[in-house]
Amino acid sequence: MGNIKRRVPNPKDLAQLMKFKSPTWNATERRLKEAHTIYDLRDIAKRRTPTAPFDYTDGSADQELSLARARQAFEDIEFQPRVLRDVSDVDLSSTVLGKKVSMPFGIAPTGFTRMMHTEGEIAGSQAAEAAGIPFSLSTMGTRSIEEVAEAAPNGRNWFQLYMWKDRERSMALVERAAAAGFDTLLLTVDVPVAGARLRDKRNGMTIPPQLTLGTVINALPRPAWWINFLTTDPLKFASLDSWNGTVGELLDKMFDPTVTFEDLKWIRQQWKGKLVVKGIQNVEDAKLAVKAGADAVILSNHGGRQLDRAPIPFHLLPETVKEIGKDAEVHVDTGIMHGADIIASIAKGAKFTLVGRAYLYGLMAGGREGVDKMINILHADMVRTMKLLGVRSLDELEPGHVKILERLTAKS
Repeated sequence: MGNIKRRVPNPKDLAQLMKFKSPTWNATERRLKEAHTIYDLRDIAKRRTPTAPFDYTDGSADQELSLARARQAFEDIEFQPRVLRDVSDVDLSSTVLGKKVSMPFGIAPTGFTRMMHTEGEIAGSQAAEAAGIPFSLSTMGTRSIEEVAEAAPNGRNWFQLYMWKDRERSMALVERAAAAGFDTLLLTVDVPVAGARLRDKRNGMTIPPQLTLGTVINALPRPAWWINFLTTDPLKFASLDSWNGTVGELLDKMFDPTVTFEDLKWIRQQWKGKLVVKGIQNVEDAKLAVKAGADAVILSNHGGRQLDRAPIPFHLLPETVKEIGKDAEVHVDTGIMHGADIIASIAKGAKFTLVGRAYLYGLMAGGREGVDKMINILHADMVRTMKLLGVRSLDELEPGHVKILERLTAKS
């Protein structure tokens, strides 16, 4: 210390240190500035959204093991980077189901979306349109097919179908989607009955939400959500006029547990666009779906919201791609919370991925701006991951870039 020479600070040097950031007056922009990960958006969403709709998004079935394992699978990978490659430019674009997408992910179909934030599907579809990625409207969405088409006329809009017991009403929705310019039909096949969504039961999650002493107390620190909910048009659905009851009761009443692969063949005859089967959880069913006319399958356990202890979609990728990859595209969802999860999926053979919770966390955190933020976070994650792997395009990704570390090993 005795050898250090000291001096009187130069005012010019001090001036360089005294540059403060200008304040951000817009509250939404200020909140979102602090979000650097999808989990940051989740934290903001939890503070701003009443418990029942937040838990509807955040939760899954029974003990929530399927969701936890799906996320763990992405954490239990080891990337194998290559160095000394020119990665000054990275291209995330791809061709999915015959059309170009700017990034290898789209927005998954989500139900009751305006309960999360009043902008709902309008925010999601417009953000997707601006980003050049697909947006999927759920049968249980809270804006109509026509409203989404009008809000995002130049977007790539997909429609997700649940087969109801009333087949005529189901196919009427399909006809409306075709008339509105939706180019892809996602048939979800893993909901013969509703999963045991215990958070919803404990929260008394109903459609529409009912005011009780508990919900009023829960709403007090979240006035913006209630103001938005009460001062905008009432919830309406893409597929039905109204419902008074829990989500599970609605699913059990409407959805048809008798649907088979013969019905899939029949739907293929009705729908002239691209047909994707969502909810495939084993290789044999993937092969049967392609044989019945599917252009793609989505390996998915419904975000862990149906069968608890279900197969991990990411782990199914290599074998499924090996069996059907020459005949149909393989997509994957469930558990994706980082752009690196998407890149790992593409490396293991997926053509495309879908994000649901990540989208809804962004929506709850800041409406349309929050969805834009979610997309930007995943985009930055993907670009950074690819550069660190030493690849410049999705075509350069290969299975050898990813090792799957085994935490759970199956025994028959």
